[in-house]
Amino acid sequence: MKMKSISVSLMGVMVTVGLLTGCSPQNAKKEASASPAVTNAQTAATKELTGELEIQYFVGGYGDAWWKQSIDEFQKLNPKLKITQTAGPQINEQMKPRWIQGNPPDLMFINGAGSNARQMFIDNQLMDLTDWLKDAKNADGEKILDVLFSKPEEYQPGKTYTLPLVFGSYGTFYDKAELRKNGWNEPKDWPSFMDTLQKVKDSGKMAPYIHTGVYPQYIIGGLLNSAIVAANGSDPAIINKINALETGVFKSEPVMKALDKLIELNTKGFIEGSSSALNHTDSQMQFLQHKAAFIPNGLWIENEMKKDIPAGFEFGFIPSVVQDKAGKSIVIPSTATMGIAKKAKNPDAAKAYLQYVFTKKQALAWAELTGSVLNVKADLSKADKVSALVKQASTYFASSDVIIAPIPVLPEELFKIEKDATLALVTGKINKEEWAKRLEDGAAKQREKNK
Repeated sequence: MKMKSISVSLMGVMVTVGLLTGCSPQNAKKEASASPAVTNAQTAATKELTGELEIQYFVGGYGDAWWKQSIDEFQKLNPKLKITQTAGPQINEQMKPRWIQGNPPDLMFINGAGSNARQMFIDNQLMDLTDWLKDAKNADGEKILDVLFSKPEEYQPGKTYTLPLVFGSYGTFYDKAELRKNGWNEPKDWPSFMDTLQKVKDSGKMAPYIHTGVYPQYIIGGLLNSAIVAANGSDPAIINKINALETGVFKSEPVMKALDKLIELNTKGFIEGSSSALNHTDSQMQFLQHKAAFIPNGLWIENEMKKDIPAGFEFGFIPSVVQDKAGKSIVIPSTATMGIAKKAKNPDAAKAYLQYVFTKKQALAWAELTGSVLNVKADLSKADKVSALVKQASTYFASSDVIIAPIPVLPEELFKIEKDATLALVTGKINKEEWAKRLEDGAAKQREKNK
């Protein structure tokens, strides 16, 4: 399972100060000026990538089929390169000693339990990709920055240390078929969402809304963060203020208004899971069994639960339900990122692999093999092997009627405070002022650490 850090949750995404030690600026310029007819993969092959390349990736909700396929293809293009795949569901914890000892893999998929891209930046573990990425082209001769749904997060103004690979999205999920059967409307905004939740509750057939009490990041990514943007006049810039740990942001008016929506769910008796020990699979299973009508989750849910999806189940998805009537939907990315270790032994090969995978071809392969969306603008509407849910989500992302927010990324310690405080809020154990105080105090400590 993909344990998302949103902070997302972005899924996600999902997703450390260092100096560029790989390609020289001169080599980067040569790669950037290569003719589109000559792919970067071919250029890499011409340069005869040699030595060893170690890639670390977490195996969870996205599986490992795409990784094995893409790495095998890249290996065939570069026969003199020895590629090692260091992977598994516990790989992040298993590899921590090597990162601490200064012997990391070359390239890492920063995703899953035990990984936090922001923390890796703080710990000075990642290579500065800024200069390389300005002109880097993918294997189709396109500038990588031009084909991305979500741009790289700037942990330091004007600097890039990670590259978002997955364009996951938190949001609200439901069964379209079940809603139709009961005459319940699909939500489009907060008023219609509240109306449908009330109808579900009145029916007595199932819980209106369920989330994972053990992992509050799902409700943070699936509802709270989009509510913050909506309450900020639909201006996503407030996420940047949160990421920057700006003094006072956690007690600002948009955040307070967003917390009111969580409180409303609780006071109206719409919410399940908060006071229990439900984990991600428990809540997802109850949702699939129609014990709850709606669930905040990420796009990985379909692939992760594919063995348990009942016949006739028709996934519905909306990125956000918190906007005012006729307001634009807000996408909170749950991206999972790629990073090159500051102490990478073969940064040239690591960069060449990134150039190979950030393409439309790989976007299609990723969608088919993982049931989610790669962070590359590609038309998936006519792809036979891509699920209806992924196509629906991809259409949302490409639409001018949605707002794509920056990736919310908090330091690991502060994110834990946010999760604990949010769970306490939705169970009525604390009020929103106490929630804000916990976050403000935690942010102040983090700022002090960062001095």
